Amino acid sequence: MQFTEAQRATLRALADTFIPAMAPPAGAADAGYWARRGSEGIDLDKLAEAISAQPAGAQQEFGQLLRLLDSPALGLTWFGALKPFVRLDAGQREKLLQSWATSQLPQLRKGFQALRKLCVFLYYGGSQPETAHLVWEAIGYAGPQVPAETVAPDPAARPLQTLQPTHDTTYDCDVLVIGSGAGGGVVAGELAAAGHDVLVLEKGPYFHGTDFSQREVDMLGQLYDARGTLGTQDGGVALLAGSCLGGGTTVNWAGAFRTPDYVLQEWAREHQVPHFTSMEFKQSLDAVSRTLGVNIDYARHNGQNQALLDGSRQLGQEVKLIPRNEKHPADCDEAHFAGMGYSCFGDRHGVKQGTLNTYLQTAFEHGARLLCDTEVARVTVARGQATGAEATYTGPDGRPVRVTVRARRVVVAGGAIQTPALLLRSGLRHPHLGQHLHLHPTVVVSGIYPQRMNSWHGPMMSVVNDGFTMLDGTNFGAKIETPPAHPGLMSMVMPWLSGGQHKALMHEAAHMGSFIVLTRDRDGGRVSVDKNGQPLIDYALSDFDRHNMLRGVRAAAEIQVAAGARTVLLPHGTLPLLHAENGRLLNPEVLDGLPGLSWKANQFGLYSAHQMSTCRMGGDRATHPASPAGELYEVKNLFVADGSAFPACSGVNPMLTIMALAHYTAQQLKATNP
Repeated sequence: MQFTEAQRATLRALADTFIPAMAPPAGAADAGYWARRGSEGIDLDKLAEAISAQPAGAQQEFGQLLRLLDSPALGLTWFGALKPFVRLDAGQREKLLQSWATSQLPQLRKGFQALRKLCVFLYYGGSQPETAHLVWEAIGYAGPQVPAETVAPDPAARPLQTLQPTHDTTYDCDVLVIGSGAGGGVVAGELAAAGHDVLVLEKGPYFHGTDFSQREVDMLGQLYDARGTLGTQDGGVALLAGSCLGGGTTVNWAGAFRTPDYVLQEWAREHQVPHFTSMEFKQSLDAVSRTLGVNIDYARHNGQNQALLDGSRQLGQEVKLIPRNEKHPADCDEAHFAGMGYSCFGDRHGVKQGTLNTYLQTAFEHGARLLCDTEVARVTVARGQATGAEATYTGPDGRPVRVTVRARRVVVAGGAIQTPALLLRSGLRHPHLGQHLHLHPTVVVSGIYPQRMNSWHGPMMSVVNDGFTMLDGTNFGAKIETPPAHPGLMSMVMPWLSGGQHKALMHEAAHMGSFIVLTRDRDGGRVSVDKNGQPLIDYALSDFDRHNMLRGVRAAAEIQVAAGARTVLLPHGTLPLLHAENGRLLNPEVLDGLPGLSWKANQFGLYSAHQMSTCRMGGDRATHPASPAGELYEVKNLFVADGSAFPACSGVNPMLTIMALAHYTAQQLKATNP
């Protein structure tokens, strides 16, 4: 998307309203932080790139939003002056945005949240590297461990060699694997090691080691699907999904949870997939855990994980250490500890053992070919059997190259958003394909502490409270964990009531510790495709799942108070605040009132880093697109091996479950011939 000069002026005015210049508080030593305006720290070209990564309909909608902001008719949306946004004074601009934030019109709330998230993320996330340090120093953020000018991609240092076709090309292989993350990477490694000729197609780029700059804006834009802006059509849920070699295992938070037994039993019983409770599946879980080096041998917790540990124990609640797939040096110095906090932007130190450093390395060493920056248009099918795929590779010069693949078997592992979209583009029409989308809908409960927390350093998640995972005698509830905590991401989840309020809140960033309430959702959404075949995501939090989520919110808030937070921020756009003193909550009525608030889309921040079940496997072909073996009922020799194949929501961070399912599927593929 290209912005006109008038649109750029509007966007600069919006940025200056979301992040205004203001007089510093009395005695403030960092006057420059308060005087700095949003437009001074936002790269509008990066904003345009983010919008360009959206489906065509969303791009058109954003253009309509900008035209409304540039029209006198804008006044009708807030019963204010009939002037374009740029002709309003600063006070009027803020009142307009406040009006949109609480509007009864869903489109105005959606527009407000889209503009807010883009502006604050680009500002605090460092879209202007040469001046970002002025903001980071004021809020206490150390920034990346290496200066921006020293980060230069070095393809020669990368251990994997990838294909780079320069003209239209046809490849032949035994097994085509589409996707290279927790599912595709494992299948590729297992089958290549068993002597199969494997070709891996990956939509995203290949980054390794020092290619990972640790800069939020750049890495989210390059390593995540839709440049980090993936979301539901109504804007109510923001989704994070890896889109690079190694997929989610390259950018996830390194939590390696085994699937709970009660979930495996539920899947086996309710979906007729008996292998989930078999010894063979347990052996697959064991195998991938060994390959990833899953352990709990980390030296210490960061500030917010320590708070979760201490607060839970103070309340008499059980907490557990989270197994992590990391390989630590014998001498874990401060730089190593800090570096683990950046691995959601890729791990430049090689500590995290995702598929990039394990199964894909094995696949490559056994002759598998890897082709990155390649978008698959469709899987080809003849006489009811998969025969390969048609794709487009984009080279370093930006020139598209057509790629045709002929394969005896095809394994799709693009994740629970892209896998159903690809299958729908390929002509599959199972009525449950794309349905039953589970997201582990997640909200953030943050505490402000007297001491510095520095939550951006150290393991992002090392402690979990599972005391609320099975509520009211059901298999559904919420886990309490911790998220990555860097300024851009932090600024997006912090509610905005006014420019001054949000700026003051971000000034406390170093003292903030955040918990997430990760809900095992019973009721799902769906993935469809637009006329161009791009995925469209629809999801509404049900009353049942919201009830469980709010139980988790209450628990998380009480833990923050018990851990010593003096203020607790609850996850609603009206910013209900809890105040505490000496571990005692001073205004418990605020917690009591949470269920009575309105929880419609864009009235609160809802997030997802886990997408599942859109091509679920099961024994009933009428209600499950895939068989228990992972093969599509509609098309022979076409398999799914990612989170989309989960019969239902996993209830834990799904990486290890996906890898075990892919490992199990690979063993079945080894034992059969097409």
